[in-house]
Amino acid sequence: MVAPTSPFKVLVIDDSNTIRRSAEIFLKQAGYEVLLAVDGFDALSKVNDHHPDLIFCDILMPRLDGYQTVAVIRRSGKFTHIPMVMLSSKDGVFDKARGRMVGAQDYLTKPFTKDQLLDAVKRHLNAALSGA
Repeated sequence: MVAPTSPFKVLVIDDSNTIRRSAEIFLKQAGYEVLLAVDGFDALSKVNDHHPDLIFCDILMPRLDGYQTVAVIRRSGKFTHIPMVMLSSKDGVFDKARGRMVGAQDYLTKPFTKDQLLDAVKRHLNAALSGA
C-alpha cells in the first residue's frame, strides 16, 4: 500500500454530538483529518469546500436525511468517486438496500466501536489507493 501524500479526509455527518465526537476522536487518533457536519445541509457545503476522501452519513437527521444527502452528493459529477458509508442504529436489510440504491457503498451500525469505524476507513482507503 502506498501512503497518501496528504492526510486522508473523512467527513462525519450526524446530528448526534456524541457520535460525531466519538468518530472524531477515533479518526484523529488514527491520523486522519476529520470534518464534522451536523446535518445534510451542513454536509453539502463541507463536501464542496473540502472534498473529503470518505463520508460517513447518518440516516435519520432533521431537514435533509441521510438518503437524501447521499443522493444529492451523488448527483454532483465532481463527487461521484467519494465512498460513502451509511450510519444507522437500525440494522435492517431494507435500510442497507436503500442506502446502496442512493449510492452508499457500505453500512455501519451504531453504536460502532473504534475498530469497526477504523476497519471501514481502511477498506475504503485501500480501495482508493489501489484505484478500485
